[in-house]
Amino acid sequence: MLTVLLITVPLLLGLVSFFIRDDFKRRVLIVVCSSAHLVLTGLVWGNGDGVNPGAWFAFDHTGVVFLAITSLLFFGASFYGIEYLSGENHHEDNKDEKRRLFSREAVFSGCFLLFLSTMTFVVASQHLAVLWVGIEATTLASAPLIYFHRTKRSLEATWKYLLICSVGIAVALLGVFFLAVADHHREEMLLGQMIASARDINVPWLKAAFLLLFVGYGTKMGLAPFHTWLPDAHSEAPSVVSALLSGALLNCAFLGILRGYQICIAAGLQSYCQEIFIVFGLVSMAFAAVFILGQTDYKRMLAYSSVEHMGMIIFGIGVGESAVFGALVNMLGHSLTKAGLFFVAGNILSYFGTKRIADIQGILTGKMRWSGALWMTGFLLITGTPPSGIFLGKFIILKETLFQGRNGLAVVFLATLGVIFIGMARIFIMMTLGGTAPQGNQDNFYNRNTFLRIWVPALFFVLVITLGVYFPYWLKSALGEVAHELGGG
Repeated sequence: MLTVLLITVPLLLGLVSFFIRDDFKRRVLIVVCSSAHLVLTGLVWGNGDGVNPGAWFAFDHTGVVFLAITSLLFFGASFYGIEYLSGENHHEDNKDEKRRLFSREAVFSGCFLLFLSTMTFVVASQHLAVLWVGIEATTLASAPLIYFHRTKRSLEATWKYLLICSVGIAVALLGVFFLAVADHHREEMLLGQMIASARDINVPWLKAAFLLLFVGYGTKMGLAPFHTWLPDAHSEAPSVVSALLSGALLNCAFLGILRGYQICIAAGLQSYCQEIFIVFGLVSMAFAAVFILGQTDYKRMLAYSSVEHMGMIIFGIGVGESAVFGALVNMLGHSLTKAGLFFVAGNILSYFGTKRIADIQGILTGKMRWSGALWMTGFLLITGTPPSGIFLGKFIILKETLFQGRNGLAVVFLATLGVIFIGMARIFIMMTLGGTAPQGNQDNFYNRNTFLRIWVPALFFVLVITLGVYFPYWLKSALGEVAHELGGG
């Protein structure tokens, strides 16, 4: 019952919001929906539906953790979006809006809630073909959100997002077909049943199926070299959307890969998958390092940072043992920190009216000082400076790599992290320190209440810092269960 409510409540409210004419009422509806979703998620975390072997939708240990991250991020985004949307529509042409069947914000609100419903659909799916449908649905629900500003650049980013992710999802569909052939004696592709009978699966077909699933879902996850849609989409989407794309959507695609990985573990193909994870993890980190060094757009810089972290997470899964737990800790820390950074980036963009790094300096001075402080805090957290949950995740991954005697991999891992730290430090210090901040668009930003636009990212950062200082037992136990399901120690 909880599973059904988690999927259908945002779905129905999203459809309703298309027909609500009042902007404020739509924003309240988003907050109400996100609050209800978070409460239901808490009930699932505490009780759970259990995983019926024949159920198409249920939350296992892995699904519950991914659901909690998604729900928490959307909850914060809904509150941040109240003031963000108010600012975006401050100079909206009302006459033009009246000529449209659905206003720009109505489309945004409807798709925003549908996006939550489709992501919940993904993390609840126990049927691998249905999971594929859910991941494709997230693409369709989020595309109008990327096009929110309706500029040529946002149109190009949306088209690129749809085209590349559709190619990727088509490859993943082929992987689903291969998986069905590999387990041809089974009528339904239910995860639990396929894991239970994995020893009888045709191994060559399963290997080919996993490779196709990895490439297909890896495209949506933002792994290099399949990541080319990600910088444009994250840069052109509203910052509140960028936060969800980076912090939640990429995790959904990651979950698609993990479902195939769980079957491979049960079939005795864990080492085969791990080698693929390690190679593409390091490649993604290397790609991110190169592009961050020469970046001129701070939102694109944050996007490449997401490519780095997705690579780091998949690398940790590939190393195995305790590194799997470290990868999950890093995933949690990245989701919270990157969402907070995109929120702060939205503040900076609203004030300065530009995404060019060279045009921004002195954020810590004047009226931008709170956003400036958060900007630097986010930089320290996302690069793994202690105390930070991300530091803990990186440390565990590195420790396990060295413990296994893979010193060469450890050196490449550390060297890439060092290059990325230097590249990001240059950008953040240039923007935050030095000079005096110009007045910017303060009539468009600071003359309105910005309480939530400061405190939502601040609370996310506090959570990440807390994880670096005190890691609660209940969270450690939950992530430990997931790590066990993924072959970790």
